[in-house]
Amino acid sequence: MKLLRHYEDAPAELRGAVVALGNFDGVHLGHRAVIGQARALADDLGRPAAVVTFEPHPRSFFRPNDPPFRLTPLRIKTHLIEALGMDAMVVLHFDAALAGMTAEEFVETVLVQGLGVRHVVAGYDFLFGHNRSGDMALLRALGARHGFGVTEARPVANGAGEPYSSTAVRRHLQEGRPQEAAAILGHPFEIEGRVEHGDKRGRTIGFPTANIEIHDYLRPHFGVYAVRAGVDEGAGTIWHNGVANLGRRPTVGGTVERLEAHLFDFDDDLYGRHVRVQLLDFIRPEMKFENFQALKDQIARDADESRRRLAALPGT
Repeated sequence: MKLLRHYEDAPAELRGAVVALGNFDGVHLGHRAVIGQARALADDLGRPAAVVTFEPHPRSFFRPNDPPFRLTPLRIKTHLIEALGMDAMVVLHFDAALAGMTAEEFVETVLVQGLGVRHVVAGYDFLFGHNRSGDMALLRALGARHGFGVTEARPVANGAGEPYSSTAVRRHLQEGRPQEAAAILGHPFEIEGRVEHGDKRGRTIGFPTANIEIHDYLRPHFGVYAVRAGVDEGAGTIWHNGVANLGRRPTVGGTVERLEAHLFDFDDDLYGRHVRVQLLDFIRPEMKFENFQALKDQIARDADESRRRLAALPGT
């Protein structure tokens, strides 16, 4: 999949593409339906299929002081969209210039002149342009004026009739329900980052950890999770079961929010490498222990519990 970081002068082979347009934070099942419609229509028309998205997320631009909320920073979003078989992903830098474009200017400048789109697929609630003044009705009218088609993707719901949404995913994660979040996402929620040096206490008690700062990710409920960790090996990713603590580590006076993952039966050096950690099941809340020995004993119990829960989950 080609990754483009601007819309100007799109390569000739991408012009005339069918594009899925949206933020797609989480790339959940509703988003996948939008992207899947674009892929299917592109196949029917014999055109390339692309995703057009925004970075940073517009909410981060307009409300920079909000708590972290992202489900899929760009690197993970790219992994997930590539897996859906798209030919290209166009990442529009969301800055003051883009935010200031009217809906008409966005269509004319980005979609028509820049990308030369053949067809646009977007969710029923997609809004665009300065002050979110453009909706799907306006997009259809502008498409008719400029000669491209528009498909409005309807909401996708679960068996109980509840629409899939990023808001619901965030709520489940913040309340310690990663399996319910995964049911909306269509994949486990994961945190990815470069493994950094920690205080190395885990190694002294037989539980070395890969330490990852969580930066602008949404903060799931702090606590201990059964996890699966993906370690890049050449062009592939090797997955290992494990247990992880997400939080501030109050027993040792920690203040930085981080993920500390212990990989079962794994001894390689991970410092400086990117690791993907999927939160599969919530074991217990983070807590402060009276002493280091009590913490050590609890970690051993957590590891046993994680092994038990992972053995009961399909695919682990």
